[in-house]
Amino acid sequence: MFKTIPISQYSEWDKVLKNFNNLDVYYLSGYVKAFQIHGDGEPILLQYINGDYQAICVMMRRDIALDRLFYNSSLPHREYYDLITPYGYGGFIFNRDKLPQYIIDHFNNELVVYLKNENYVSAFFRFHPIIKNALLHSQSVNIVSLGKTIAMDLTTPELIWQNITSKNRNVIRKAEKSGIIIKHGKGIELLRQFKSIYDETMRHDNADDYYYFKDQFYLSISEDLINNYELFYAEYQNEIISIAIIIFEGNNMHYHLSGSKYEYRCYAPSNLLLYKAALWGYEQGYKIFHLGGGVGSGNDSLYKFKAAFNRNSDYQFAIGKLVINKELYSNLMMLRGFESDIISSRINFFPQYRAHL
Repeated sequence: MFKTIPISQYSEWDKVLKNFNNLDVYYLSGYVKAFQIHGDGEPILLQYINGDYQAICVMMRRDIALDRLFYNSSLPHREYYDLITPYGYGGFIFNRDKLPQYIIDHFNNELVVYLKNENYVSAFFRFHPIIKNALLHSQSVNIVSLGKTIAMDLTTPELIWQNITSKNRNVIRKAEKSGIIIKHGKGIELLRQFKSIYDETMRHDNADDYYYFKDQFYLSISEDLINNYELFYAEYQNEIISIAIIIFEGNNMHYHLSGSKYEYRCYAPSNLLLYKAALWGYEQGYKIFHLGGGVGSGNDSLYKFKAAFNRNSDYQFAIGKLVINKELYSNLMMLRGFESDIISSRINFFPQYRAHL
């Protein structure tokens, strides 16, 4: 049996989470509230129940007619929806590690039936590299493996340092000798300083408009995620020159959002910041510090920067594409003028009817 718990029933949502020992911050109602404010959709918790077996998945429910690509179409509002994993990682997780095959079979079969009955057209998953839950969906979802992501093993301080490349260790030492001091804390005032530096970084990097967050977004973090975030920042001569939001739950920490003042990057404050954050994570009892991957899962400069923090990291990132209602999917493609197989074959974006060409 499947059921849906909307974000408006966050108390029930949080109660369901207590049945899961392998929780991650991305499944918390307090995490997704900020992204509802950002306009990503309505957060929902999909719950699967079969005897003693339970599974959950957080998704953003989106009214397709509200996409500006369909503003001039005849598509009715509040009738056709699609689903997407919230910013970060997700997918279904079960309350038990070992699953009999009949549970996996039933879960995959019922998932598609339930979503179709709920008027969903498609679903896009970003599976969790640390939890490694992509294969659970393989009977129902088209799984595509993309790039690697990097995570630091926080078992001991010695192992943290040992796994860092020798070149990066030298950079970290140099940053410390230059007078960079790492501090941490939380609160709305510190988040305001984060926003200023982060926005400056996004402008310098020519980031898409999506990556600029309003004040209400940060207010949600400070209130709804109060026990699951920490701001780490680097100071040089009493000035904050680099800052990052670290989020956490269960055994895992995540490098969420960050920014640096460009003129101080030569001091490599972010390198020292991440190292000190990892040591803090060890002290707090966390096991993994997930740094993520490169832009678009590519092997770019961002990926190489993160890879220098664990030469032995080997986590695979995968996405999942699920066409729930093929007829409605085709109709939406026609509304966009994408009915030609030649055109549709050139669109890598999913769902294709939301592609910007």
